[in-house]
Amino acid sequence: MFRRSGSGFRQKWTSLTLKGALYGSWILGVFPFTYDSWTRTLRRSKWLIVYGCVLNAAFILLVVTNDTETEIPLRMEVFHRNALAEQINGIHDIQSLSMVSIMLLRSFWRSDDIERTLNELQDLQHRYFRYYSLEECTRFDRFVLYKGLSVVLEIASMLALELGMSPNFSAQFFIGLGSLCLMISAVLLGASHFHLAVVFVYRYVWIVNRELLKLVNKLANGETVESEKVDFLLKLYHRLLDLSHRLASIYDYQMVMVMASFLIANVLGIYFFIIYSISLNKNMDIQIVIFVQALAINMLDFWLNIEICELAERSGRQTSTILKLFNDIECLDQKLERSITDFALFCSHRRLRFHHCGLFYVNCEMGFRMAITSFLYLLFLIQFDFWNL
Repeated sequence: MFRRSGSGFRQKWTSLTLKGALYGSWILGVFPFTYDSWTRTLRRSKWLIVYGCVLNAAFILLVVTNDTETEIPLRMEVFHRNALAEQINGIHDIQSLSMVSIMLLRSFWRSDDIERTLNELQDLQHRYFRYYSLEECTRFDRFVLYKGLSVVLEIASMLALELGMSPNFSAQFFIGLGSLCLMISAVLLGASHFHLAVVFVYRYVWIVNRELLKLVNKLANGETVESEKVDFLLKLYHRLLDLSHRLASIYDYQMVMVMASFLIANVLGIYFFIIYSISLNKNMDIQIVIFVQALAINMLDFWLNIEICELAERSGRQTSTILKLFNDIECLDQKLERSITDFALFCSHRRLRFHHCGLFYVNCEMGFRMAITSFLYLLFLIQFDFWNL
């Protein structure tokens, strides 16, 4: 399913990360597809959908029935000191479980669309892009590795947070913690499907841009370029834009909920930390280290999600920039000039961008605004509950 793009150390780790995400998604029931190696296509499996629903429903049930907050004295001290914190924590628990349920159900519900979209990516890979060298596309490998590492760090961070805050370990605690880890892993892997697909779209757009640059260099050196080559690249670019828009429409609600969860967790984490360290005047050196690493990993994962979409959007802007280089070439063939003009007009009317829920485009500018907004909500929360701190 994943063709090795090179024999180097980086490419091997990239291939291993992709396979790990695939097999992990199969095990946790968030990828209800089987791969037909003969036709090189994915096929939706109703049995895998049933397996995923039952398995993840069991995870949610175990998390609810084995709530370990009463075994963590640090949290209970915060709740006894501030009733609002306990109410907010209860609302956040309901929001988190609802987010997990909605994400999984929507992924299963849109599995037909996911199957068609991923199969089209596979078709592009095997029919067109398999003949191009991918050794120079280092950002593809880098972001795949970053995404795989972020999933591992999130799980490790949650384990450190739960184990570091609980001095007493019981069978119920470990059952709840294990179920929570598996449930969060399923959510993170389900969200990574969108980001990995976006990285693949970026790689294919990067190939189109490189081929356009080669055509510019040929024309600058006085060589002949066929207009059919430009038309072919336009056709590929058109399909890639359609795929990116379909990916955004399939995963928009899931991605919005994941990004919102990262920011909400950070806001509430800082709020609880202020109550415990300032209101209760507790000395918590180890807890500070655990809290800071959890906050940092959450923000890094949130920003990585933003940066992946920004990477693909930036590659689309580079396509328009490369097409402008053809203006420096004199005495272009009329048919070739018409093909370049069609490509440029298409890029001016349709851009490679990811629009979520009809509300906002996912890029660095919007990510920065979301981070600032979450900080303002933290200030509002502190001001609202100032007299209880």
